[in-house]
Amino acid sequence: MYKNLIKPFLFLLDPEKAHHFSVSSFRVILKIPILAQIVKAMLAYEHPKLEKELWGIRFPNPIGLAAGFDKDGKYFNTMASLGFGFIEIGTVTPKPQDGNPKKRLFRLPADSALINRMGFNNEGVDTMVKRLKSVDRKQLIIGGNIGKNKVTPNENATEDYVYAFEALYPHVDYFVVNVSSPNTPGLRELQDKEPLTKLLQTLMTLRDKKSQWKPVCLKIAPDLSDQQLEDIFDIIRAVKLDGIIATNTTIDRTGLQTSDQKLAEIGAGGLSGAPLSNVSSEVVRKIRSNNKEIPIIGVGGISSPEDAYKMLNAGADLIQIYTGLVYQGPAFVKNIKKYIVRKA
Repeated sequence: MYKNLIKPFLFLLDPEKAHHFSVSSFRVILKIPILAQIVKAMLAYEHPKLEKELWGIRFPNPIGLAAGFDKDGKYFNTMASLGFGFIEIGTVTPKPQDGNPKKRLFRLPADSALINRMGFNNEGVDTMVKRLKSVDRKQLIIGGNIGKNKVTPNENATEDYVYAFEALYPHVDYFVVNVSSPNTPGLRELQDKEPLTKLLQTLMTLRDKKSQWKPVCLKIAPDLSDQQLEDIFDIIRAVKLDGIIATNTTIDRTGLQTSDQKLAEIGAGGLSGAPLSNVSSEVVRKIRSNNKEIPIIGVGGISSPEDAYKMLNAGADLIQIYTGLVYQGPAFVKNIKKYIVRKA
């Protein structure tokens, strides 16, 4: 039904409008008891073989919704109805910001991909906290993805991350430090060894003073050189990082089916979707080869159940999806879970 009826309609709309329309419509459906029962019955699938314990948290299944889908914590209960084991909200910044000018989200149907240059558009962490306080999360596992405001110079970036970290700390189960988005000018410079070590060490020190321990993870880009990846390995050991999210979107356009003319018309932005499958799983494999113990959440290019299984085999403990959901539809989570169980 999704691929033959709903998807063609949504793809007639601007991608950003389609995103809000589809999630809002799904939320309305779930408010109608009989329809909610039907939808949840259709999408329900759990199995003991899917359960995973990480950081002392029991995940009912290893499939999460990646950051960027629910930037403000508006939709996590709605999206949980698809059967996700956990949901990551954000990226959220200390102050509200509009992000980059529209149009800023583009489909590449020939590649089952998206290009976005959203620019951390969000309502600010204080608004997110108010929302989290007012909504029953129903024991749902939630991660908080934090970033810096565009206007904050890199030399003051740590202050932004600390503000968001402190504000969100009572309300999420784990944290992700996002320094790898290509859509905030200069942000990826924070992946360099010295500023990244300072930033992570500051957050880890703050965390260690809390009465309740929560894991702090780092989200990295797929475009890192081997030397940069080695630096990341050094940082992991130096600050005793709790986890890695691999990977964010890429600025590479190699091997796409979409024409060069179309890509030029779209312009800058981070590429997500099927073209990242091999790249992101290879980064996961390199991390796992270097460090047998660190928890890894694999994300990027998971466009089929086979891709999900490949990511887990590469060494990921958990996985996340976003663009694959856009192309495959609401049954995608269930299909991945059933495939994992069959292969177990």
